[in-house]
This record gives sequence, structure tokens and C-alpha cells, in this order.
Amino acid sequence: MGTALLWFRRDLRLADLPALACAAERASRVLALYVLDDALLRPAGEPRRAFLHGCLEALAGSLDGRLLVVHGDPVREVPRVAHSIGAGSVHVSTDTGPYGRRRDRAVAAALDGVDWVECGSPYAVTPGRLTKPDGQPYRVFSPFYRAWRRHGWPAPAPSSTVDWIEPEEPFSLPPAPDPGPMSLPRPGEAAAQEIWRSFVESGLDGYAAGRDRPDRPATTRLSPYLRWGCLHPRTMLADLGSRRGADAESLRSELAWREFYADVLYHRPETARQNYDRRFDRLEYDTDQDAFDRWRTGRTGYPIVDAGMRQLLAEGWMHNRVRMIVASFLVKDLHLPWWLGARHFMRHLVDGDLASNQLNWQWVAGTGTDPAPFFRIFNPTTQGEKFDPDGDYVRRYVPELREIPGKAVHQPWKLPRLPTGYPRPIVDHAHERTVALDRYNAIS
Repeated sequence: MGTALLWFRRDLRLADLPALACAAERASRVLALYVLDDALLRPAGEPRRAFLHGCLEALAGSLDGRLLVVHGDPVREVPRVAHSIGAGSVHVSTDTGPYGRRRDRAVAAALDGVDWVECGSPYAVTPGRLTKPDGQPYRVFSPFYRAWRRHGWPAPAPSSTVDWIEPEEPFSLPPAPDPGPMSLPRPGEAAAQEIWRSFVESGLDGYAAGRDRPDRPATTRLSPYLRWGCLHPRTMLADLGSRRGADAESLRSELAWREFYADVLYHRPETARQNYDRRFDRLEYDTDQDAFDRWRTGRTGYPIVDAGMRQLLAEGWMHNRVRMIVASFLVKDLHLPWWLGARHFMRHLVDGDLASNQLNWQWVAGTGTDPAPFFRIFNPTTQGEKFDPDGDYVRRYVPELREIPGKAVHQPWKLPRLPTGYPRPIVDHAHERTVALDRYNAIS
């Protein structure tokens, strides 16, 4: 039994970690490594980097400080570290993202005699594994979900005991990024497990009915932990076990959406930046910077939109239903391109995930996998009245409207006097809906 290197990436945990189990089978001594890679850090916003910083500190704590953190190009740093400890193998969780696949091919080629071993991935079913009977990838969620359920997934990886190597350099990180006044969740594996256990015990019942209500704490709030692998979806699916009913099934479906978009990106990596449906390359967009600035700062005059955008700036997170509402407003009311909104989200979301973010934006924009989605134009007023019926969500994030009772908060322009400091609607939704459909018809 020799020495191995375990390179952590999007798997910042020790429980249910197949890469660790594989390393334990190959070696008795293992060095834990994390590489601060500028190619990934540069485009990430302060919230995501701050949360990552905390997750690395938590992982190092679980390893009694025996985590080596280096800064540089993994193609150079991983082989250097592997050779310095005489490692016979380097173990990783498979990365199926566009950059990760290119990087890993280059690292494996540079190892020069050291085995490259991939075990597991951040998904219950690794992207690329499921195809239609004709061998083509899925582009519609429902048949993907049925195939995903039939395929199933392994049980959580067993706990592994290894002799963690003490790095020559003590654990250290650069100063933590400053997310400003933003309130971020507690980072790390222990926090993820605690939140998940609490949700199973007291939050799962009613999830299907409540998950669309931003005024209620009805979602798992686990997306940042799934993003960094502090918790694996396979662990969640195992705990759900054979539970039936709408609540468990709704949560499985939400996990499957994450896996579906990762699978789409695996087969179509260019969709991180380009329209999945290339017909929409001809769609006419506007270039109104003032409109974009009012959207991103929560000053559109539509309360549910403004509440969502202010929640993003305050917490680095936004309720999923509201993400769809604000995305529809940007693309179909302001006629701005989806990638502007996707980029803004990735800069501010603590759970920013390339596949989920970009392809959810494309779903709303109508440029993605849904066969006929452009006609889905969210009315921000009726969406607010339906999913925040008492106005509690809006009042929480838009202080100018806190004195308006009930659902009247969703149409403040109907009051005898507009509340001080709150803007009138930036556009007329009914008119802009017609404009959006006219532009779509022009490319159909």
C-alpha cells in the first residue's frame, strides 16, 4: 500500500466521497490537496469565493489541518505535488463541465507515470451516462427524468480510514474575500448535514405545495452546499429512500433538474455561452443600460422583481420561483439578452453553478431545451399575487413598501400616492409582452 494524492474540487466533504474510498483501496497514506485556480476564481463573484473560503476552512478542520492548498495552474501544480510525495495515483471526482474536462485531460497527460483515477462525480448519475434508445442525448426533461429514475444510483460511499499525510506547508489561505454586507450561509460539510437532517425531520412535509412560495421558508436552502459538494445528492436520495408522495417526489424531481442541465451541458458545452436553439441568434434585443441597471439594483417598479433582485444582493441567493420571474422580466419585458442576466447571477450567487444557471436562464428566455417556451411570459404582478399572496416577501426586501398591507403591495401604482422613494413601473407589461411575441414571430 503506497501513497496517493486526493485532489478536492467540487467535493469538499469526507462523507459519501467515492474518490476517497478509491484512494483508500489503493494507498494507506493520502495527501489532501486543493488548488486555487485563477481560471475558476476570476469569473466567480465575491459571495461564491467567500463561501468557498469557508468551506475550505471547514474541510481543513475535519482533516485536523492536513489540507495542502496551493495557488496556480493545476496542470503544473498537481503533477508537482504528486511527484513530491511519491504518489502512485491521483484521485478525483469526475468533472464533466467544459473547463473541467479540458483541464483534467491536460493534468492526466502531465502526470508522467502517476495513475489518474476518477471515482464518482457531483451527481447521482454522472452526466453523459444516460441517452435515449437511439443513442442521442435527452433534450426534454420528462423522458430524462423517467430514464434517470429507472437507472438509479449507487448507495452512498462507505466511510474510509486513511493516514492523512501532514503537508510540508501548514494549511493556509489568502485573506477571505469580502462579500460586503451580504449575509452568507454557514459553510462546510457539518452545516450541510445539519440543514439536511433538519429539513427531512421538519421541512419535507408540505415541500411540494410550499416550494413555490418565496414568503415561506419552504425550500431546502442546500444549493450552495450541493454546488461545492459539501453534501452529495446521492446522500439526499438515499435518505429519501422509498418514500412516496408528492413531497418526496417533488424533491427528487428538483435534484433531477440539476442533473438534467449538467447532462445537457456535457453534450452541448457551447450552451454555456450560446443559445441552445440557434434560431434565437436572430432575435432582436435592446441595449438599454439604464434599464439593466434598474433591474439589477431592484428599481423596476414591479415589487416582486425588485424584491428578488434585492434579495440576491443581500443574501447571494434568490428563491427559485423568483429567479424565473426576474429572468422573464429582463428578457421579455426589457428585451435584454439572457446572458447579461446570467452573468449578473454568477457574480452574485453563492450557489452559482454554470450548468444550472445558464440553462435555467435559457429555459426562461425560450432559447433552451423546452420545445415551445417563448410564449411563457411571466406577468410580474399576477406572479407576485399568486406566490406571495399576503405580500410578506416583498415587504421583507423592499422597505419603501412595508406600510402597504396585504397583496396591495404588488400594485403600489394604484394607491392614491406612490410610496416615497419607490419608482413607477419602468415599462408597461402588457405592451412589452406584445413586443416580445412580435420579435419571436419575426424569427419563427
